[in-house]
Amino acid sequence: MTIMDAAAQSRTFARAWGDLVAGFGKRELWLHLGWQDIKQRYRRSVLGPFWITIATGTTAVAMGGLYSMLFKLELSEHLPYVTLGLIVWNLINASILEGAEVFIANEGLIKQLPTPLSVHVYRLVWRQMILFAHNIIIFVIIAIVYPKPWNWADLAVIPALGLIAANCVWVALCFGILATRYRDIGPLLGSLVQLLFFMTPIIWNESTLQAQGAGGWAKVVELNPLLHYLDIVRAPLLGADQELRHWVVVLVLTVVGWTFAALAMRQYRARVPYWV
Repeated sequence: MTIMDAAAQSRTFARAWGDLVAGFGKRELWLHLGWQDIKQRYRRSVLGPFWITIATGTTAVAMGGLYSMLFKLELSEHLPYVTLGLIVWNLINASILEGAEVFIANEGLIKQLPTPLSVHVYRLVWRQMILFAHNIIIFVIIAIVYPKPWNWADLAVIPALGLIAANCVWVALCFGILATRYRDIGPLLGSLVQLLFFMTPIIWNESTLQAQGAGGWAKVVELNPLLHYLDIVRAPLLGADQELRHWVVVLVLTVVGWTFAALAMRQYRARVPYWV
């Protein structure tokens, strides 16, 4: 068999799917590595990962309080809104920025440990879900201070988080492969994500735009896909009405994203060890 034949055989959807399945099957490995990442980052720290919780909580309280005064919004409504927005944003932000570095950061393991590439992506998403669990404590405290009525429909947050995690996986796969090949992608994504933060309704909402006479921008904001990802998690936890269009957009983007991820894995999975 020639090198060309071997390369052609490696570029199949079966091999790409096999990598994803085999990587998920090594749960003990990536669960352990993800947990060790948290412990290593906060080694000899008394509060450990709760430092991130404190930082996120401080930012949420400061921004929620400031913008509620600036835009004359009820603090009891705006503070939980901003808090959830920041918590979900941190999860999405990490899947993009750390996802772009996921293979580069694991160069040693990729070259020395014969394991599916997807293991490193699952490790990243698992680590971010642990941090998300720490940060959600902030919202629990705020929900106790400013209680909201709940109903069974609010349990939709569970499949919503599952969709977010599934999207984090394909985002990290796509950007990880792309940024490994083209190292300028990482800094470019950093600038783009920073811009998206201000274009996403995290510290402001539609009523804020209307109050400032910019109601027409609401249609432009709808083009931002992150709006829909935020809403499917934030609306159930706030006890707000859930809109079907947000779920439809997220489901469509999930299918499209995984299609691109499958194509990227099929075509470039075997090349990543040579690029890192």
